[in-house]
Amino acid sequence: MKTVIHESEVETLNLPGRALKWLIHPSQKISDKCSMNTVTINSGETVKPAHSHPNSEEVIYVVSGEGKVMIDNEVHIIKTGTTILFPQGSIHMVRNSGSEALKLICFFTSPVTLEDYKFYEDVPFLEDKK
Repeated sequence: MKTVIHESEVETLNLPGRALKWLIHPSQKISDKCSMNTVTINSGETVKPAHSHPNSEEVIYVVSGEGKVMIDNEVHIIKTGTTILFPQGSIHMVRNSGSEALKLICFFTSPVTLEDYKFYEDVPFLEDKK
């Protein structure tokens, strides 16, 4: 069982608005308590669609960059060193409003896969509402 993982060893998934790398994933069978990924969001991009985790909490730590996060229609400014808690079931999105890449580490408890996300295609980032 491999319990030391470098992100360069992990496949990058190019998803709408972000590049995602699963560092701890249920398919690895190394943890039944959590999962973890890194997300890189390029300048001007927004993670889409809005989504929630019906069976898990998510904690995000901003490694570098700046942006905005929307949690249940409230927008907050984020920057390097910020920690964000997405309570179980909260609808959220992240936007890079800076000039450099925004890099995040995302921790989940209980473990999740992309199949566990609940998507909300009709929920825009709050600032996009007219």
